[in-house]
This record gives sequence, structure tokens and C-alpha cells, in this order.
Amino acid sequence: MSEESTEQVQESVAVVEPGQETDPVATLTADLQRLQAEYANYRKRVERDRAVAFESAVGSVLTELLALLDDVDRAEQHGELTGGFKAVADQLNSITSRIGLEKYGTEGEAFDPQIHEALMHDESADVAVSTATKILQPGYKYKERILRPARVAVTDPAGA
Repeated sequence: MSEESTEQVQESVAVVEPGQETDPVATLTADLQRLQAEYANYRKRVERDRAVAFESAVGSVLTELLALLDDVDRAEQHGELTGGFKAVADQLNSITSRIGLEKYGTEGEAFDPQIHEALMHDESADVAVSTATKILQPGYKYKERILRPARVAVTDPAGA
């Protein structure tokens, strides 16, 4: 043992109340276990923070691509996706899906204010619950994080 560690052991032994027997090995073992636990917690916290930062960065990039994906969808709906542009659009959709971007929002599903943004409102006797009857702009999520809510027209039950 070095001279410094011997002094530390003697200091830790001196702190113990008189009349109590101490084992320097047990004291050092307890200190080591505490330090190992602190380090393990620190490492887990850093790994968790790193994962959150990565997901946030990917989410930010995907959010910037949403306008482009909307333009590609509109071009497809109007039959303007042909030739090489169709191949590029398919590749873009494939890459974003592989990364984890999910498109959601279908006509006829129950309106949920957590994932939908109501832009229009109507009443009808044909529905029993508030329903997203028209998808004006699809919603996107990445790993359960809503990047953009689905913008919908909502139909409520008549007389509700």
C-alpha cells in the first residue's frame, strides 16, 4: 500500500465512533462498491442521454423532410410521378420508413386530440362518435413521438 492510501485508511478508521471495532478492508470494500454503483448509474445516465439526443436529432431532420414528403404525395395523387422522379420518390419513402418515420391518419377513425388537429368541424347523424372524416394532411410520428399531428375534418354526432 502506498503512503497516501494508508493515511486514507487511517482517516476513515479515525472517523468511527470510539468503542466500535472497524475492519479497514470492509470499509474500503464498501467504498469501492459505492463508487462502482455510482459509476454504473453515471454510465446508464450518459447512455440514456445519448440515445435521447440521437432520437431528437433524427426527429429534427425528419421534421424538415415532411414538406418534401407532402409534395411527393400530392404529385402522386395527381399522377405526376413518372419515370426517374418516381424512382427517387419511392427511394425517399423507403429510406424514411426504414429510419422509423410512420405516416398515420385514415378516414373514418375516431378523432383523438392527442394525434389529430381538427381544422374543420361538421355534424351528422351518420356517426356515433367524433370521427375524422377527411384527412387534410397526414400525420407523422417517429418512435412514438408525434412530429406533426394529422390535420383532419371532424364530424360529430348530430345533437351532441
